[in-house]
Amino acid sequence: MLVRIERMGNKLPHPFWLFGVLSVVLALASWALSAAGASALNPATDKTVTVHSLVSGEGLRMMIDDAVTNYATFPPLGTILVVMLGVSVADRAGLLPAMLRAAVARVPAKWLTFTLAFSAMVAHVASDAAYVVLVPLGAMAFKAVGRSPMLGAVVAFVSVSAGYDASPLVTPTDAVLSGLTTAAAQTIDPDYVVTPLSNYFFSIGSSVVLAVVVTVVTEKVIARRVAAMPEEDEAGEASEVGDAGEAGEADQAKEDGGTVDELTLRDDERRGLRRAGLALLVYAALIVAAMIPSGSPLRGDGGSIVQSPVLTGIAVVLAVAFLIVGAVYGRVVGTVRTARDIPDHMAKGLREMAPILVLFFAISQFLAYFKWTGVGEVMAIRGADLLESAGITGPVAFLGVLVVCTVINLLVTSGSAQWALVGPVFVPMFMLLDISPEVTQAVYRIADSCTNAATPMSAYFVMTLGVVQRYRRSAGIGTLLSLTLPLCLAMLVTWTLLFYAWWALGIPLGPGVPVR
Repeated sequence: MLVRIERMGNKLPHPFWLFGVLSVVLALASWALSAAGASALNPATDKTVTVHSLVSGEGLRMMIDDAVTNYATFPPLGTILVVMLGVSVADRAGLLPAMLRAAVARVPAKWLTFTLAFSAMVAHVASDAAYVVLVPLGAMAFKAVGRSPMLGAVVAFVSVSAGYDASPLVTPTDAVLSGLTTAAAQTIDPDYVVTPLSNYFFSIGSSVVLAVVVTVVTEKVIARRVAAMPEEDEAGEASEVGDAGEAGEADQAKEDGGTVDELTLRDDERRGLRRAGLALLVYAALIVAAMIPSGSPLRGDGGSIVQSPVLTGIAVVLAVAFLIVGAVYGRVVGTVRTARDIPDHMAKGLREMAPILVLFFAISQFLAYFKWTGVGEVMAIRGADLLESAGITGPVAFLGVLVVCTVINLLVTSGSAQWALVGPVFVPMFMLLDISPEVTQAVYRIADSCTNAATPMSAYFVMTLGVVQRYRRSAGIGTLLSLTLPLCLAMLVTWTLLFYAWWALGIPLGPGVPVR
């Protein structure tokens, strides 16, 4: 089955062209539905929604006239760019890698697996950079305590990948998903806004639970499997069974360039982390102090904290926070010498965002077409009517989203691309069933994450395989899959049960965001 999935996935075009193809399909579908007189009554507005054809003069004018506006006003675009301005400074200054090294250095061996797994949850703030930093770092950390470095690489990869949408911090992913959810929700309610903090409480709880799951399954299952793997001779061929963490892998240290010393922070790095932490505390204290007066401009209407500019404009607050701590750290270690270095770091970080900015253009046009034609709204209303008439309640509907998105995620590994594809249908449909967009987004987070580490379609799966092959030359896709699949399945089941418990207990998903 995995071989078939790999073959099918390799035949898919790049997500940019995928959304181009979907736009053509949408144009044909809108033409056929419009000709058939497809319509639906929106119960939220009591207005009849009809399908408009893209294959028409009016549709052609819209596609040309609104192309720039569609891209410029795409909700995730501005948010992710603003957040990454600050994250880029912290990353380029060396703060984020130093934080990750500090998290796993000098940790007792019995706590290393949990520490590495939870550090990966924190590392999601660095977005895809977490893979590049943490996977080889995990291998070095395990090697430093006498355990299999291959096992450390797997723990780091699965924790970053299968737990991608869970973190104790607000991440760039939160900004992207909330922007896409907002765009989908506004097809029903034009004033609806989903903030990056909408799933914050659930994300914190998920990060802790998933780190525990990774730890338990690793120690009880994966570690034993790695230890039972045959040793290799110098040519990389399997010989007798032995501990995969012993001499055969230890001999790779010089070749890998990974030593225990690389995990140890220099004195200036420790000093930089302390000062960056102090700067963050001062920054947070100033914001809290400014919000205390009831008439503070940082409060919302009627003195509301939930609707305050601090939360609704969290992207700016986060960007400034990362900029401050990155600049303070960089000043101490010498990676930020002058004020000019800060915008230089920002520019370099944004250059790495170029692929997603290109993808956003295709996504923004498709979503604009989807909204203009009314196809999504009609599908949502009809789908909601069908679910309601069938007596399908929230819990069953949640399971449907989980199954559909989990399968899609094996082939479309880009979380933003997949949510842009299914969000415009699921979010409005569930809104009409009195299920909030924030709840739908929380369910999607689970499906979007857990199978990331079990599909060869992920570029980081291939990258991790390369790290694993440093320590085991004969390792292939099957080797890595056999180590990641048990973790992925355990995380999927546990995370799903956590959501249902969260929903049943009525715990808020985020500040001012009830789950029911």
